Amino acid sequence: MFHLFRIQLSLYLILSLPIFAQQATKPPIEERISVLMAQMTLEEKIGQMNQYNGFWEATGPIPMEGEAAKKYQDIKSGWVGSMLNVKGVEEVRAVQKIAVEESRLGIPLIIGFDLIHGYKTMSPIPLAEAASWDMEAIKNSARMGAIEAAASGINWTFAPMVDIYRDARWGRVMEGAGEDPYLGSLIAAARVEGFQGDDLSDPLTIAACAKHFAGYGFSESGKDYNTVDVGMNTLYNTILPPFLAAKNAGVRTFMNGFNDLNGIPVTGNAFLQREILKKDWEFDGFIVSDWNSIKEMINHGFAENGTEATRIAVNAGSDMDMESHLYIKELKKLVESGKVSVEKIDDAVRRILRVKFELGLFDDPYLYCNTEREKDKVSNASHKKAALDIAKKSIVLLKNEQNLLPLKKSGQRIALIGPLAADKNSPLGSWRLAAEDDSAISVIEGIQSLYQKVDIEYAQGVELIEGDRNFGKELEFNLTDRTGFESAKKIAKNADVVVMVLGEYSYQTGEGRSQTKLGLPGLQNELLEEIYQVNQNIVLVLMNGRPVIIPWADENISSIIEAWHLGTESGNAIAKVLFGDYNPSGKLPMTFPRAEGQIPIYYNHKNTGRPDTNDPKSVFWSHYTDETNQPLYPFGYGLSYTEFSYSPIELSSKSLKSGSSIEAKIVLKNTGKVKGKETVQLYIRDLYASVTRPVRELKRFQQIELAPGASKTIVFKIDESMLSFYNNHLKWVAEPGKFEIFIGGDSSAQISAQFIFQK
Repeated sequence: MFHLFRIQLSLYLILSLPIFAQQATKPPIEERISVLMAQMTLEEKIGQMNQYNGFWEATGPIPMEGEAAKKYQDIKSGWVGSMLNVKGVEEVRAVQKIAVEESRLGIPLIIGFDLIHGYKTMSPIPLAEAASWDMEAIKNSARMGAIEAAASGINWTFAPMVDIYRDARWGRVMEGAGEDPYLGSLIAAARVEGFQGDDLSDPLTIAACAKHFAGYGFSESGKDYNTVDVGMNTLYNTILPPFLAAKNAGVRTFMNGFNDLNGIPVTGNAFLQREILKKDWEFDGFIVSDWNSIKEMINHGFAENGTEATRIAVNAGSDMDMESHLYIKELKKLVESGKVSVEKIDDAVRRILRVKFELGLFDDPYLYCNTEREKDKVSNASHKKAALDIAKKSIVLLKNEQNLLPLKKSGQRIALIGPLAADKNSPLGSWRLAAEDDSAISVIEGIQSLYQKVDIEYAQGVELIEGDRNFGKELEFNLTDRTGFESAKKIAKNADVVVMVLGEYSYQTGEGRSQTKLGLPGLQNELLEEIYQVNQNIVLVLMNGRPVIIPWADENISSIIEAWHLGTESGNAIAKVLFGDYNPSGKLPMTFPRAEGQIPIYYNHKNTGRPDTNDPKSVFWSHYTDETNQPLYPFGYGLSYTEFSYSPIELSSKSLKSGSSIEAKIVLKNTGKVKGKETVQLYIRDLYASVTRPVRELKRFQQIELAPGASKTIVFKIDESMLSFYNNHLKWVAEPGKFEIFIGGDSSAQISAQFIFQK
């Protein structure tokens, strides 16, 4: 029987076992929280604010000494509110049993895990999923991951990462939705809804966590954990919108981050956590620190010692301490000395308990611990089907000038070359903590299993990396071994078409994986140029976790596919696109630079006082002397095996009045020979405002599928909300003036029209 019998009967009747829940209506959650908190000591309250990493095999022997023994005793004492990185029903049940049956009050743990893009069945990395621009597919992907994680005992994920970023050098670009706040906001909401479902007490849902609040993606020089220094304009108009969207979608937790923001570490930033999130946005879930980020305020030079770091973090609104062990060590003394109020402790604990009640953990602490459910729901056939669906939708066609694609399913000799063509590990991507290594379908496996009549020869060409390939080791790229070049050139010379699969190893991106060079690593570009000398009919398949810089390939290779790290079903998805059984429809969620020197580069930049003069003799304007301002591929870009035409824009009125709306219409036509899907994008520019505004901003989009020769009228409703922004007084306003709209297939769309907005 649960250890809840040790507490007073009155409390037991309110909190307790399912049998009582069936016999009487349960009191409201807030009342149940109040009754429980009245029984808690200060130490037990602080314990709820303490999170530990998994530290021993819970189903094995109880640790008798060292740090593990101390943590075990802390759980028994009720001094731990959460654990992370404990996975699998038996392990979770064992650690939950200590908290529930051996502590005084039997308060259950909330079990956290980095479920970033799948559990056992891996979806594409989040940046790749963002390229689908398909909110339902993204939501379903998060749902699939939540089901597998929940079935494995986990009830809280440290996702989605909703940081906006503009610097491809930052390794964590793979973990988010790209550079645009509007698209990022839609994706943030979709992922929260996918993780959390309609009812958190459903044992196949998990609590989501919007991270990193806030500004982490703007780390200077793209270097992880680095300083962030942005103005309020950028904070409110670019960085915060996806976080607000996550909150409005019902996200139950937030995570702060490792960075400072304008001189204040976000873990100790009361303006962000207490003023914006908890007061202005009325968020009633809880905030967890990032790993050890409370203690790291000492390194920032913001706190003198652990005591001060604890005081700052709690007073700033950081409710739960992830792995710095400071709350459990320092917080009681701070309360007793009056430096932290009991009211702030109670507020944090109430928030944490609220989420636990919502998850149903007080009605059944073992709700997530069902071995039969784990066997049934983890890595099943339906999840692989869903992973294949989102993987296909995430692929972006960058070039197809000679129409080498789609490939023929017979009668064509194909040479498959490259270090990633047979790789079963890299497609899994970074952040796949529960996945089995080498469990992805490789490109060669996908082709051979789906297209058995294809005449294909394979050569690796070059090793990509040397030595240990684990996450904790720095990667060493092969820079000398060219022994595989000749065999690759031999099969290429005799082939009708060469498919080269090049790119990044999976752990080249992710946390702590910032880089200064974004070209193809190792000898891959040299191999590509060598193959080009013997056969120019090359299809380049890029497999990567960030925008890569490929100027030579863009100039010389006629067909290029951006395939990212697509997860478990990677090879099948790529094969279906290569052979035309799926017409690529992805659009880039992040700008691809021509050179590292252009970074940060993003479509919604300001015009500046000296934009392009269009005078070839002028040098006094905002530009480079050795490179164009234009990206290699712009935000929103992506081709199809068919072609689409856009009519001019027809406005229902050239004047928009406050409180009303106007319509913008265009006719989209499939002028090609196969059915295809186009993402029609609407951008708006505020030509004159009280603060400088971007040259254009994505405001709406529609995904339209058309048969060959078919056309459809696309209508966008434009209202005051689409013109609004935060001004320098941090007021949400729409100012009267002249606006220009652009509609097209990417952010460089030239079809435009203008209207006047009047109050």
